[in-house]
Amino acid sequence: MRAPRLSGDVWLNTGGKRIELAELRGRIVLLDFWTSGCINCLHVLDELRPLEEEFADVLVTIGVHSPKFLHEGEAAAIEAAVRRYEVHHPVLNDPDMETWSQYAVKAWPTLVIVDPEGYVVHVAAGEGHAEALRRVIAELVETHEAKGTLRRGGSPYVPAEQQAGELSFPSKAVVTAEGRILVADTAHHSIVEFASDGETVVRRFGSGARGAADGAFDVASFAEPSGLALLPREIADKVGYHLVVADTAGHRLRGIDLVTGEVSTVAGTGNQWRNGETDGPALEVDLTSPWDVAWWNGSVVIAMAGNHTLSVFEPVGKTVSRLAGTTVEGLRDGKVGEAFFAQTSGFAVQGKRLWLADAETSALRWIEDGEVHTAVGTDLFSFGHRDGEAAVALLQHPLGVAVLSDGKIAIADTYNGAIRRYDPETRKVDTLADGLAEPSGLLVTDEALLVVESAANRLHALPLAPDGTQHVTGDAHAVRRPPSLLAPGEVELSVVFTPPPGEKLDDRFGPSTRLEISASPPELLADGGGTDTDLTRTIKLAEGHTEGVLQIVAQAASCDGEAEHPVCRVTRQDWGVPIKLSPDGPNELRLILAGAA
Repeated sequence: MRAPRLSGDVWLNTGGKRIELAELRGRIVLLDFWTSGCINCLHVLDELRPLEEEFADVLVTIGVHSPKFLHEGEAAAIEAAVRRYEVHHPVLNDPDMETWSQYAVKAWPTLVIVDPEGYVVHVAAGEGHAEALRRVIAELVETHEAKGTLRRGGSPYVPAEQQAGELSFPSKAVVTAEGRILVADTAHHSIVEFASDGETVVRRFGSGARGAADGAFDVASFAEPSGLALLPREIADKVGYHLVVADTAGHRLRGIDLVTGEVSTVAGTGNQWRNGETDGPALEVDLTSPWDVAWWNGSVVIAMAGNHTLSVFEPVGKTVSRLAGTTVEGLRDGKVGEAFFAQTSGFAVQGKRLWLADAETSALRWIEDGEVHTAVGTDLFSFGHRDGEAAVALLQHPLGVAVLSDGKIAIADTYNGAIRRYDPETRKVDTLADGLAEPSGLLVTDEALLVVESAANRLHALPLAPDGTQHVTGDAHAVRRPPSLLAPGEVELSVVFTPPPGEKLDDRFGPSTRLEISASPPELLADGGGTDTDLTRTIKLAEGHTEGVLQIVAQAASCDGEAEHPVCRVTRQDWGVPIKLSPDGPNELRLILAGAA
């Protein structure tokens, strides 16, 4: 089909200029539908960088920022995200999801290729498509060069002005036994050690360059570090480092010796986990966007945000293993091995209890004695800023959590710009402070609650006196993503996957595809749930429901077609598809994992 016009609010990284697709005739255009709070979207930003470099003279990448949360649609928020994640291509803010709807997008992230003549020729949902995209683009270059319809050179990208400061989008902080404060300086790719005043810089771990180099404090490098955890002294003495760093975009855990300043890799291969083993020797297991870490129950627990699970790292035994979650994104309580999580981003330890902030479900949850519980939050698509009874209280994409001295739980309610408080005894939520710029981490000190105010690039001290609490009536919000209309009863669900040029499905060891289907609420799906190998399935939606969410996980393995020793890869996508049931709705749902539109 002819590519629809790009419509939205504000253009970024263009010097204020609006871009029309008609101006880009002769170039290959790659549209990246993303939102800044989506971990899979952040993975895709990294996947696209080599493609943008390789095809710099023929390819124009345009990010279409279609927000899930209310905060993500604000101009200041998307401007901050573009700086934070070093996005070096034009970005269109699409707060009303007009362009999203025009291109019939159903998932974050989705990638669309428009050929030099202005036609949509390829669509891919999810991440892990870099090699497939490279082949499609290379084929388009060859075809349109031969036709004389390819135009080289020139780019509409205009870099944003850089901001100076000690911190750049910091995320988490911890305090040492000596009272010094360690901060993950995320966008500076380093760890900063402050004196106890939180202002005087003592030293910095990391050169400031994005990378994965081990070694001395001034030559080592990180990639968007986030969570920090101090090891107990007896454990640190055994393993030779004191601080564990969740090196998020590097898909590693790093260790820092706070005496010598030496930085080492202690877990992860540097490759992002996509499929396969999750347990084994720490340096041989792939991790995926570890966002936070904490010392709990005798090991380091890891918020594996990239696949919605939790893992544990044993520093002495040097192993990593899955603790909780199934990789399905959602909110489901119960046994740790059966629970669903959604981009867990913050931890706090209270004795045997592990509190966690589940960002994508806007939830405060906890784990104790092998069971997962939810204190605040309902599902992937409901959020807001509302105090009161926990059953009706609402958060918006929280990233941090801390245990206060009185046993209450402080929450960095990131997209509401607020610090919230949950009382486990009364099960009520109130607001301690608001008007903050994306608070992402919390640290309790003797004098104050120290807030890592990420988008303000600073540490912010809040007094701990309870008299300053507010009560926010607030509004409930839901994701503005349009639901898919379906008829109740039998529905034909199909996932389209076409291997990229030069590849074929990999069926050497059995079926090459996998489809897992569940629903929220569970009773919405009367039949057809579970896991099978066919990408087409008849499901039955129960009568008596008006809406819900279909949770669909599709996976396909493909290999180079002719190579003697083929390179193989797994493509995977997790959809949470909001649906509305109507007798007039269609009885089929088609999703594209990868292939022609």
